[in-house]
Amino acid sequence: METHLSKSKWILDPAHSELEFKVRHLMISNVKGTFRKFHAEVDGNDFTKDPIRVQIETASVNTNDENRDAHLRGADFFDSENFPEMLFESRSLTSTGQDEYKLKGLLTIRGIANEVELDLSFNGTNKDPWGNEKAGFSLKGSINRTDWGLKWNAALEAGGVLVGEQIHISGDIQLMHQA
Repeated sequence: METHLSKSKWILDPAHSELEFKVRHLMISNVKGTFRKFHAEVDGNDFTKDPIRVQIETASVNTNDENRDAHLRGADFFDSENFPEMLFESRSLTSTGQDEYKLKGLLTIRGIANEVELDLSFNGTNKDPWGNEKAGFSLKGSINRTDWGLKWNAALEAGGVLVGEQIHISGDIQLMHQA
């Protein structure tokens, strides 16, 4: 997964990238959401060895329901006023097959850092019509939100809880080469 360019940096192409999540709701369906503002960079050209850093603006959460989004930005969940960003910093990238990897790193939410492991697919590199070198990735994984102190919930009359603990994460990321 090493490119043939001199030492440089790769940064997020936000117009061609998305970061999504979904969580169980009422024990019967899933609610999906996105983060509209995030930044990613790789400091170097060897994606398997060079550090990967992703900053996610917690206030940019969007579930297509303004009341729910306000609740997620509040103290019960992200507390965006006091913790304006989540941070992911890679620790290792291990091949599991052709262009398939396990990405391990520290995810910090609300000041709490825990190791996470994500499945990462390297989709290759290509030049856009303007001559810019691009690299594409897809990722997926799951975390337990309570590991980061996101414990708010409500019991349901028929049993179970309002919001599931497992958060499923997925993303399609396109990076741009910076000289």
